[in-house]
Amino acid sequence: MADVELVALCDLDRATADQMARRYHVEEVYTHFAKMLEATQPDFVDVITRPDSHYELVKLAAEREIDIICQKPLAPTFEDAERLVATARQHRVRLMVHENFRFQPWHREVHSLIENGVIGDTLHTITCLSRMGDGWQEDAYLSRQPYFRTMPQLLIYETGVHFIDTFRYLAGEIDGVYADLRQLNHQIAGEDSGFVLLEFASGARGTWNASRYHEPNCEDPRYTFGEFLFEGNGGSIRLDASGRLTVQPLGQPQREHPYEHAKKNFSGDCVYRTQRHFVESLLSGRPFETSGEEYLKTLRVQQAVYQSAGSRLPVRGLAGGGHDADH
Repeated sequence: MADVELVALCDLDRATADQMARRYHVEEVYTHFAKMLEATQPDFVDVITRPDSHYELVKLAAEREIDIICQKPLAPTFEDAERLVATARQHRVRLMVHENFRFQPWHREVHSLIENGVIGDTLHTITCLSRMGDGWQEDAYLSRQPYFRTMPQLLIYETGVHFIDTFRYLAGEIDGVYADLRQLNHQIAGEDSGFVLLEFASGARGTWNASRYHEPNCEDPRYTFGEFLFEGNGGSIRLDASGRLTVQPLGQPQREHPYEHAKKNFSGDCVYRTQRHFVESLLSGRPFETSGEEYLKTLRVQQAVYQSAGSRLPVRGLAGGGHDADH
């Protein structure tokens, strides 16, 4: 990015830090986070460490009035995430959560189509079928993300949170959830399959039918991470695993909807798009779409999904900040 200068990086492992510094032509390398902040006094810091370290790093940056973009999962628990967001607010620094699924080009395009009334003025349903196929083996996740095996919560905490946030982006606030979660690979600790029903405050409904165990029938399941159907009172939009979008107004044949997307970097280059949003919002003063406060709404829904799965009851009242299980 021409308007960003990467001035320093920090890693507890000096060899790793040096390797990354050479790769990205960074002159300053540190193994102590606070020393890096004090020496370089950056405009912002990008926290890309494991969730259990986020709070302390955010606190160190916030105390020095340095703005922050922080990876998800934001914290090990919802309460920890609330404490992290409160710390940034207390020190009046800007905090954005790096939640990149909503910045995938197809979701930006679908959002525009829905906003422009292409399928009517009332959204009825969002349906998503998601299959990763990377978690059925006895040695599942060992080669790429071995810590997945020991996480007590997996499918929703690590993957489903992306979809919850994207559903909120596309259909507004979620007021109720019902979830059925299962563990199909008993070599791991957490859940890897599930059905989640979302009730939006608008009256629309969303369903996420997901499995990391079962395999997809597409070349690259990590491109769109699923197949989507959006239905409104005026028609439907379909997204397939290749990123192809089609629109079908009621009573009319389906037609392909052209838009720009490419297999570049990760999932339509959504990481770059996320970081551009952060930088442009930082420079302009506009709000982040995934500010800490906004992202707590996503995490509140995530928490309710686990509550519902545990009780086998729906949880409602989320849009008002409540947490009531219906009996």
